[in-house]
Amino acid sequence: MNLREFAGRLVKGRSSDLRIQAFRYLVSGGTAFLIDAGLLTLLTELLGREHLLLWTAIAFAAGLLVTYLFSILWVFDNRSLKSRTAEVTIFVAIGIIGLGLTELLMWLFADKAGLHYLLSKIITTVIVFVWNFAAKKLLLFRSK
Repeated sequence: MNLREFAGRLVKGRSSDLRIQAFRYLVSGGTAFLIDAGLLTLLTELLGREHLLLWTAIAFAAGLLVTYLFSILWVFDNRSLKSRTAEVTIFVAIGIIGLGLTELLMWLFADKAGLHYLLSKIITTVIVFVWNFAAKKLLLFRSK
């Protein structure tokens, strides 16, 4: 396979290749991060830092929706569950755990360590990204 064919496989069609899925999840996660961080910035700058954890939760939920849509439409080739309700429930549960991690890490980095909230968000996002990809791949989108 040449470079052009591989590049085409990165963006087109379904793939069971873990590297391609990880790349696609990175793209979807990056998109979700931009929405998440953008909304967090907007809410914080317009409405104040006093409610940073609430703004973090709202922004995270918007990012979670984007990630779900990317996951079912582009990132993963298999869906482990037949029930869409069960799939969404588990996806949301993984997201809630991710949100809990996000809230904890934002509190630790921004409030306790005194880092700027956007730097805190970047560090937190990397950690939560690994959790989310692994949990979703193992629980919802594993190969049959």
